[in-house]
Amino acid sequence: MRKTFSTTPTIAISNCDFCNLVLYSTWDEIRHRALGAAAESDVVMVASYCPEGARINDEMLELSGPLRVFYDLDTPITLQQLANGAVEYLRADQISGFDLYLSFTGGKVLEELEQRWGAQCVRTLYGSVDPEVHARKQLVADFACDLSYMGTHAADRQPSLEAFFLEPARRSPALEFVLAGSLYPWEWSWPANVRRFDHVAPENHAALFSSSRCTLNITRRQMAQNGYSPSGRFFEAAACGTPIITDWWNGLDSFFTPGEELLVVESVEDVLSALGRSDDELSRMAGRARERTLAEHTAETRADELLSYIEHCSPSRRPRTPQTASVFVEQTS
Repeated sequence: MRKTFSTTPTIAISNCDFCNLVLYSTWDEIRHRALGAAAESDVVMVASYCPEGARINDEMLELSGPLRVFYDLDTPITLQQLANGAVEYLRADQISGFDLYLSFTGGKVLEELEQRWGAQCVRTLYGSVDPEVHARKQLVADFACDLSYMGTHAADRQPSLEAFFLEPARRSPALEFVLAGSLYPWEWSWPANVRRFDHVAPENHAALFSSSRCTLNITRRQMAQNGYSPSGRFFEAAACGTPIITDWWNGLDSFFTPGEELLVVESVEDVLSALGRSDDELSRMAGRARERTLAEHTAETRADELLSYIEHCSPSRRPRTPQTASVFVEQTS
């Protein structure tokens, strides 16, 4: 494996067996070590939401040896904020300096990156699943429900949450609903059949999905308007064989076939109709989505895509002696 340096937002692991993982408190604490590792690497990657990211970008862009990559996990939001001013992790003038700009979002935002912001080489790198982690698990009683929704509270998702989750719960008191996510106001009047979890650890996502008869996906407004923005949890649920109910966004049908691999809803009635389908029908639909996910959306598939992008964007670069990757992650809490 080629040696790769990256500095990314806070992650949920403290050690791993596929790279040298370094957790640090401030950039100054490991700056010389990180820059040394980066200079000796074939690829250096910085991600969005990285604390002190703009400063780190400046130092990475001064390196002439490695391929310099930026990975944006919220591209539409990043570009909107840049148009209105700035973000901590990226300046507009830095975009053209990266050899490869990876986007978690596809669609028209890729054109905007090239034509308005001067990105040299833009490619999508969507979310993925690990088949060994995201698989059907034994039912967990606390998570058992007819419909689950996992997502942090966001004002622009609230109308959809109301229409596709809370109102169906009010109209179906005999059904059980589970909401997993933080920042929801405690003073809300929640339906009695909604159980809440402020946080479900990543290692328990599969158990939650496996314990849900169906699960709901709601896309943030900016992501939905742009389209081509599949949540990582979207693929997690599919890999667990859980039937997915989702709002519509452009490009959805390039990931899954509506009506065959998932159900698209536009109203409360659509959600109630979906929940009224037979277990056999829902199971067949979820099975098709799972097969497609394991064929097209695994981490191995994304790794192959990333390597092909690197080769395409750096035809003149020569691989160095294979070494273990180094990943530096700033701890923000």
